[in-house]
This record gives sequence, C-alpha cells and structure tokens, in this order.
Amino acid sequence: MARVHVLGWQQAYRGQMPDEFLDDPEFIPRRERFWTATLTDPRYAQNKAAVAERDGGIIGIAMSGPAQDEDAAWSRQLYVLYVPSSEYGSGAGAELLDAVIDPEASAGLWVADPNPRAQAFYRKHRFEADGTSKFDDGVNEIRMVRR
Repeated sequence: MARVHVLGWQQAYRGQMPDEFLDDPEFIPRRERFWTATLTDPRYAQNKAAVAERDGGIIGIAMSGPAQDEDAAWSRQLYVLYVPSSEYGSGAGAELLDAVIDPEASAGLWVADPNPRAQAFYRKHRFEADGTSKFDDGVNEIRMVRR
C-alpha cells in the first residue's frame, strides 16, 4: 500500500512538489507507518480502506472517513485514491471509489489543481467543484462535492 501511495504522489505531484520530497528515501517508510496506524489504531475505526489487486500485487489504494471539513454538508470524505498511471482506464479507480464510499452517499474530497485527469474522473462520478480551494503541502487543491 505504501509503495502504491508513494508512486501515486510521484506521478500526480511531480512538478508541483519538490523532487527532494517525492524522492526522499524515507518517503516509503513514512507511508508504511501511516498505513500501519490507519489500519490498526482504534482512532481510525470509522475509516474505510480498500485495495485493488492484480496478479497478487496491489495496483490501487483508497480510503475514506468522516468528513473533516468544518463546513461539510456530506457524510463521507475521500482521503486517498491512487492508481498508478499504468492502470489508468482499467476500472480499478472506480471500483476503489465505490468500495470506500457508497455511490449514492454524499461525499467530499480535495484534488490537486491542476490535475485535469483526476478532476474529470471525479466529475464522472458526480463530484463537482464547489469553489473552495486551498494550498496544502505545496499543492493547490480544489474541493469537489457529491450531494
């Protein structure tokens, strides 16, 4: 899971975040600690995580949980959804999204901007930009919401 997470960041944020951060040898171990805590610590019991597999290997990851935004009018928030570029168009992303958020549930998420491919994917799944943006970890992000 950590390797897919890091690869997802490297592919999505290269050019937006410093290469030193994306290529840091400690990046994968940090993500391993993140996933270990997320999957085992009772504080995260309301989170829902899923993986997509092919040929015995993980090709995608997703996680949702309670809405974190103070002004949230939706029930779930997508925290993580990464599929390596080699898997784009495979359907893995859509299956992961549906595995962690009921397709009929209201939900919100933050997505890098610009990231036209990801934004188009979320629009296909009925998410719309709500006009809210932020700058986080060196990345411009917009909020998308499905009502």
